[in-house]
Amino acid sequence: MADPGQTLILALFGGIWLLWLIIMVAGVLATAFWLWMLVDCALRKFKTDTDKIVWILLLVFLHFLGATIYYFVIKRKSQS
Repeated sequence: MADPGQTLILALFGGIWLLWLIIMVAGVLATAFWLWMLVDCALRKFKTDTDKIVWILLLVFLHFLGATIYYFVIKRKSQS
C-alpha cells in the first residue's frame, strides 16, 4: 500500500504540472492570435496611415487585449 503522504505529494505535483501546461498552451495560443491580428493590421488598407499606426501601437502595447479589440472592431466587421 502506498504512503498517503507520498500519494498527496504526487497528486499535487501532477496538478501543478497540468496547470503549468494549460497556462503554457494558452500563452502560445494567445501569442499566435496576437501575431495573426498584428499581421492582418499591417497588411490591411486603412482610410489613413494614422489609423494603421494607432492600431499597431494598440496591438503592440495591449497584446492579447488589443488583439481581441482589433478582432471585434476591425476584422470581424470587415468579414460581414
